[in-house]
Amino acid sequence: MLDRLGITATSICALHCILLPVLLPTLTFLGLDYFASHESEHIFLIATLILGTVALFSGYKDYHGKVYPFALLYAGGFIYWHKHSVSEAIEPVMIIIGAIFLVAAHVINLKLSNRSRQCTTSEA
Repeated sequence: MLDRLGITATSICALHCILLPVLLPTLTFLGLDYFASHESEHIFLIATLILGTVALFSGYKDYHGKVYPFALLYAGGFIYWHKHSVSEAIEPVMIIIGAIFLVAAHVINLKLSNRSRQCTTSEA
């Protein structure tokens, strides 16, 4: 369940980043321009990484013992975090790549956990 929640959070974050340029004038008009700040993006990313770490650790500890989902998670987080340090033309590409890495970490963790559960169930 945590992996599915992580996939949802990552997808919302990616949509936020992609749609922000379109919504920015509206947010400012409504007094919600804080949501367009780098700080709010970083806070949401940190929350996503914490949730992702908990979800992946659960699968790691209880089922599969593989560390590469963590590498994907943190690589995606690193890419997201640094998307503002490149030109604006490359930012959308970094958002997509970061989101793919974050979602892939959860999908792989889910598949590894399910595979381990099936092996344990069929052996019993």
